[in-house]
Amino acid sequence: MKNATIGLIGGMSWESSAEYYRIINQEMNRRLGGVHSAQCLMYSVDFEDIKRLQHEGDWDSLAQAMKDAALRLERGGADFIVLCTNTMHRLAEAIPSVVSIPLLHIADPTADRIKAAGLQRIGLLGTAFTMEQDFYKGRLIERHELDVIVPDEADRRIGHEIIYKELVLGTIRPESRQAYREIIARLIERGAQGIILGCTEIMLLVSEEDSAVPLFDTTTLHAVAAVDEALRSSRE
Repeated sequence: MKNATIGLIGGMSWESSAEYYRIINQEMNRRLGGVHSAQCLMYSVDFEDIKRLQHEGDWDSLAQAMKDAALRLERGGADFIVLCTNTMHRLAEAIPSVVSIPLLHIADPTADRIKAAGLQRIGLLGTAFTMEQDFYKGRLIERHELDVIVPDEADRRIGHEIIYKELVLGTIRPESRQAYREIIARLIERGAQGIILGCTEIMLLVSEEDSAVPLFDTTTLHAVAAVDEALRSSRE
């Protein structure tokens, strides 16, 4: 039976998009065996343009870019869309307005795993956009009834700069890992029972050994959920 075709909007950054591709194909092979891999399409944007528009606050142009990417994937035969970035889920509602195929929202499989672990108060790491704006926290709070806390202003700035100046370039520095460890520790002191790695690049820097509480890696959770959806759709 033919599996559904996964449509990936990538390039934000390509470093984390490569992880999506690896995880999706490894997970598909783990489940189906043999030499099975995923049927997927990826439309990868130029992140330099995306980064500039983000920091200029030009979300209208960014929405148009995401709509264009989604349309290209739908025309290419994708059955559903995976937006391979947390921050650009600020524009998640724009995508279904131009395509007839569904979007698999990154926050939902993350919240499902947190609730399955029996946790309620969760720390959120990510870009400043993700930590400070309501599009991500709001979904976790309103739809999933989680208690979400974010780092203080100084820690948010440090985390944001590490992402945009290092991780999106594939640069991994021990001092930056230590900075994230300290940020995580301060969230735990405030009662965080777990930590969401709410930027798809953070998993390149931080692992379970860096935290005294469980980490929820959105890249892996989202990619595995894409495999779930592809296999589920093939049975319908």
